[in-house]
Amino acid sequence: MMRKVFLIASVLLMPAFSFANEAPKTEEEKTLYFLGATISRNLKQFDLTKEETKYIIIGFSETIRGEESKVDDSYGPKINEFFMKKREASAKKEKAKAADFVKDYLNKNKKAKKFDSGLVYLQTKKGKGKSPKETDTVKVHYHGTTIDGKVFDSSVERKQPAEFPLRAVIPCWTEGLQKMKVGEKGTLLCPSDIAYGDTGRPPTIAPGATLIFDVELLDIVKKEAEVKKQTEKAPKK
Repeated sequence: MMRKVFLIASVLLMPAFSFANEAPKTEEEKTLYFLGATISRNLKQFDLTKEETKYIIIGFSETIRGEESKVDDSYGPKINEFFMKKREASAKKEKAKAADFVKDYLNKNKKAKKFDSGLVYLQTKKGKGKSPKETDTVKVHYHGTTIDGKVFDSSVERKQPAEFPLRAVIPCWTEGLQKMKVGEKGTLLCPSDIAYGDTGRPPTIAPGATLIFDVELLDIVKKEAEVKKQTEKAPKK
C-alpha cells in the first residue's frame, strides 16, 4: 500500500519543477493535469508540511535525473510507518474539531438527541409510518456533508432515491434509521467511530471525520418477514 502512496507522492510533486504554473493546453496535457489533481487528493489526508514535501520533491527529481540516491533501500519499510503516524495525527486533529462542532450543534439545537454510541439525531419532520428494523431494506433520500459543509454524497443531487439493507451501511445509519418512521425527515451526526473510523474514505472523507446526513425515510421496501419468506421459498442447494 505504501509503495503506492510513495508513487502517488512522486507523481503529485512533479509540478514543483520550473513549469509549475504552466497551464495545460492540449487534451493530453489536460488529461495528465487531471490525473495529477486526482492523485493529489489522496495525499491531502496526510497533511504534509512544506518541509516534508521538500524532501519528497528532492528524492523524486534527483532519481528521475539518474543521480545517485542519498539513502539506501532500508528506508523503504519506514514509508509505511511515516504515513501511519501522519494519518493518526490527522485523525486526532479532525476528532478534536468535530467534538467542538457537535457541542456547538447540541447547544443550538435543543431538540437534538445524543445517544451512547455518539450518534446525534435531530428530527425535522414527523413521520406517520412504521420504523424499520436492522434486518429491513429501506428507501431513502439523503444529503451527506462534512462538518465544513462540503458535499461528498447526495441522492438528492442525483435526484434518485437510494435503497439498501440497514445491515449493509455504516453503524450510524443502521442505528439512526431505526429511530425514524416512514415519512420522517431528520439530521444524523455521525462521529467517526460509527462512520468510517480513523481511516476515512480519502480523498472525500478525512480520517476521523464526523459526517452530517440529512435523511428522509421514504419507505421500508422489504421487511424482515418478507425477506425471511423469500429465503424459505428459495431452492435448496
